[in-house]
Amino acid sequence: MDILRFATAGSVDDGKSTLIGRLLFDSKAIFEDQLEAVERTSRDRGTEYTDLSLLTDGLRAEREQGITIDVAYRYFATPRRKFIIADTPGHIQYTRNMVTGASTADLAIVLIDARKGVLEQSRRHAFLTTLLRVPHLVLAVNKMDLVDYSQERFEEIREEFTAFAAKLNAPDLTFIPISALHGDNVVSRSENMPWYNGSSLLHHLENVHIASDRNLVDVRFPVQYVIRPQRATDPALHDYRGYAGQVAGGVLKPGDEVVHLPSGLSTRIASIDTFDGPVQEAFAPMSVTLRLEDDIDISRGDMICRPNNQPQVTQELEAMVCWMSDATKLAPRTKLTIKHTTRTARVLVKDLHYRLDVNTLHRDEEAGSLGLNEIGRVSLRVTQPLFVDDYARNRLTGGFILVDEATNNTVGAGMITDAR
Repeated sequence: MDILRFATAGSVDDGKSTLIGRLLFDSKAIFEDQLEAVERTSRDRGTEYTDLSLLTDGLRAEREQGITIDVAYRYFATPRRKFIIADTPGHIQYTRNMVTGASTADLAIVLIDARKGVLEQSRRHAFLTTLLRVPHLVLAVNKMDLVDYSQERFEEIREEFTAFAAKLNAPDLTFIPISALHGDNVVSRSENMPWYNGSSLLHHLENVHIASDRNLVDVRFPVQYVIRPQRATDPALHDYRGYAGQVAGGVLKPGDEVVHLPSGLSTRIASIDTFDGPVQEAFAPMSVTLRLEDDIDISRGDMICRPNNQPQVTQELEAMVCWMSDATKLAPRTKLTIKHTTRTARVLVKDLHYRLDVNTLHRDEEAGSLGLNEIGRVSLRVTQPLFVDDYARNRLTGGFILVDEATNNTVGAGMITDAR
């Protein structure tokens, strides 16, 4: 079975945690003791129903305030597919947490309260999911039970959001009316909304096509580790030299001609090994070990690719950066550490072109710095060449993180827009 990674997003109190709790509960993916703990906490609070949001809000502060602060990951499976859920916070001050949760997602669910309609934070999170190139977007109009399951209200929200989405790069947009509290259209179709002819949310998650979302054209294999057992007692391992890593793009097969970067030397793949034994092909996002026919000096941070299809080798980057630090600001002449695939180098911020207002999409070209949760376009100069693609082409070789050299804290996440 394949794995679908999806993230929930939206404004505060739109029901993100409750929706995930409902998915887990109705798909029977929680244990009895977990359910008993949630029921007990709900009774202690005096609520008349079981508060399923407590299944994901694990921090004490989250339970006390009834909000989501950190990204909560949950796992469940159906007979058709496995799922990894990232429950992201809705508050504006936790935008960085939302970016973290959505950065690896195949699909994003943006929830909207049917009573309140499309809010500023709804637009913000929808824009961020498209900026992060999440291929599939679902707009779940929640709390339909509080508007008497009104078709007119659902159509109003759909029209308003469709007009806003015209400004975004959203290739796949789906609208589903739900009630996370009562389970309408979450796992099974709702009898309260006979006017809705689409599928339930879980049915959509099970059947959305994600295989073509991954880049299977451009072969990219960042080397993470060189495996040299050199075990004298085992002749098969005495001369073993393998290059381990995660396939970031394309399809690799034994016998394929490949080139090593940065040396430019060509060779062929002798075999592809995994934990379960040799395989005849490897593709993203498999973690494998490549054995090559020729001995080449390869180390961590190097790249293996096709001779006629290579990434750009550059020290000059143009990128969109989401700043995640409240202790420092990103400004021109700032020196940081950049981590791109498996390569680490030092980087200098050459210029800040503009700060982006994610609510209005206005570009503030007078901005002198980026503060916490702010997004802007920057020019970077790296101390050693990186092997990059545009983020729109490959999210793995087009993304990076920025690290503070003094504290070793991650302070920014970037998406390469133009490698030169």
